[in-house]
Amino acid sequence: MITNVPFDEQFEAAKTEDLRILVVGAGIAGVAVAQLLRRQGRHPVLIERSRDSETMTDDDHAGYMLALMPMVDPVFDDLGVREQYQENSVAIDRYAFHAHTGETLREDRLGSLLARYGQYRGIARGELLAVLSTETCPVAFGSSLVSLAALDPAADAGPRPARVEVSTGVHSEDHYLHGAEFDLVIIADGLNSHSRRLVPGGSAESSVDTAWGGWVAWAPADADTDQVDELWGEGFFLGAYPVKDRIGIFLGAPDSREPLGARRFVTEVRSQLTTVSPRIDAALTAVAEAEDPYFWALRDFRSRQWVTGNTVLLGDAAAGFLPTAGIGAGMSMESARMLAASLEATSPERLPEALTRFEAAQRPRVERAQSTSRELARFMFYLPRAVAGLRDLIFKLVSVKTALAPIIDLLKHPARPDEVRSTDI
Repeated sequence: MITNVPFDEQFEAAKTEDLRILVVGAGIAGVAVAQLLRRQGRHPVLIERSRDSETMTDDDHAGYMLALMPMVDPVFDDLGVREQYQENSVAIDRYAFHAHTGETLREDRLGSLLARYGQYRGIARGELLAVLSTETCPVAFGSSLVSLAALDPAADAGPRPARVEVSTGVHSEDHYLHGAEFDLVIIADGLNSHSRRLVPGGSAESSVDTAWGGWVAWAPADADTDQVDELWGEGFFLGAYPVKDRIGIFLGAPDSREPLGARRFVTEVRSQLTTVSPRIDAALTAVAEAEDPYFWALRDFRSRQWVTGNTVLLGDAAAGFLPTAGIGAGMSMESARMLAASLEATSPERLPEALTRFEAAQRPRVERAQSTSRELARFMFYLPRAVAGLRDLIFKLVSVKTALAPIIDLLKHPARPDEVRSTDI
């Protein structure tokens, strides 16, 4: 359970530990790594800019519906919350692809494809955070990292803590600036990280801007709780993703179409469809009737270096994914598990080695998955509208198994925490 515990109170429990850890950002990666470290008996300090747990888990913001590949199962097992995960998510077995005019072109069985590795499951972001924090999860809300004087990796001065300043009460009149020292700062505050820019020397980066975005909304659950539907049209994209008791809807459009508004764009989309299934009809209705639906800009981010001195980037702050392969949240959780494993029984003296092992093992896996998302985005967003029929033909012939082959290979060769743990354990 996520509870609001002030920064000072959390730091009091952490300051006498052999490895004092600050986690910035209580999203999926931040909560996962903090809870895994707590399972090891550590007391990481977890801070979050949002003012409370309701705003942090608000389902009205971008990315609220998630599909998780089986690579996340070991995280739930390590935290002892697999049963809660099963109860608060749905198994996704079928993938239906629709032509640009609406008719169903093909169906693939995702369940059979992934059965040897586990289940592909749909869950709302708020529900996922609740599952990850089933045990007590202290978070200092309304708190943000405002300065960071970290170890200079070029200086051979031995282990030295990072001096940080944390602003608390940023959403109230009780604003206060706290100074503290930490042996490790884990930056996990998302794709548009405010803290990443504070890392000394910065980090080279790259990003993909699809020049697309989309409106997000909820539709009522229907009988097909195990089926994902996607429709790639001429200048639009529609996806329906079941989670527990409802369906997450994404209606994609070029950025230039955002000013048109969701309701009018839905009208345009309907005019292009000759076949409208009950689910597609419900999805379009949900977007059109949503009150001020959020427009999610489809951008990604890749840092070419995760570790700098005694700071490390994690989750979307290190590699923020496009949603096209349905793998970003899963890779964030896998990375959190690998980072926690690398820190198990690590001392400040051994911290550089631990972080080096973590980045060497995990960054290539994450970037491989991210590259798959980028390749699918090129096919999805960059084809001229006039060749929508050609795209239909290609997807009629090419299975999901072929499209997701690199992701399936990652499942076939899972991350191995033993590779990053200290040999002294």
